[in-house]
Amino acid sequence: MKLIIGLGNPGREYAQTRHNVGFIAIDELAHRHHIPLDKEKFKGVFGTGMINGEKIILLKPLTYMNLSGESVRPLMDYYDIDPEDIVVIYDDLDLPVGKVRLRAKGSAGGHNGMKSIIQHLGMQEFKRIRIGIDRPKNGMKVPDYVLGRFTQEEVPFVVESIKITADACEKWTADSFIDVMNQFNR
Repeated sequence: MKLIIGLGNPGREYAQTRHNVGFIAIDELAHRHHIPLDKEKFKGVFGTGMINGEKIILLKPLTYMNLSGESVRPLMDYYDIDPEDIVVIYDDLDLPVGKVRLRAKGSAGGHNGMKSIIQHLGMQEFKRIRIGIDRPKNGMKVPDYVLGRFTQEEVPFVVESIKITADACEKWTADSFIDVMNQFNR
């Protein structure tokens, strides 16, 4: 069983914001594979299904970004999921809009959702997919920027990055993450 976690903030006001690209990627996977996100437990909403013959759980923590680990850890414990079998999808200020980068492990890099997961798991050795949202321009403060929506010019790049992220997750259900990284980190 594999667990795919998309980070974001709950609520309609955050639905299409930069900080919610992880939620958007989970919605894309749920749509593609007809996996209803119909269970609410472990401070999150999730659904189970199959991708490429592999049992999958798709999770959107509802704790707000900075407390994401409070949802991830209890679900992993309940389903006895090894950290080797999780991937976390989240936004990254250090990548251009639309760029996708896969990593097998790493630090939080200043991302509070990742800090929370690392704290609750007690480790950094888990897979992640970072979706670029770029840095704010014109002196805009980071919190205002990440909670803002994409511009019309950025939307096609975001749509493509969500597609690539979903493709990479699908590929990971059948191949090693190293092979997936080699294919998608171009």
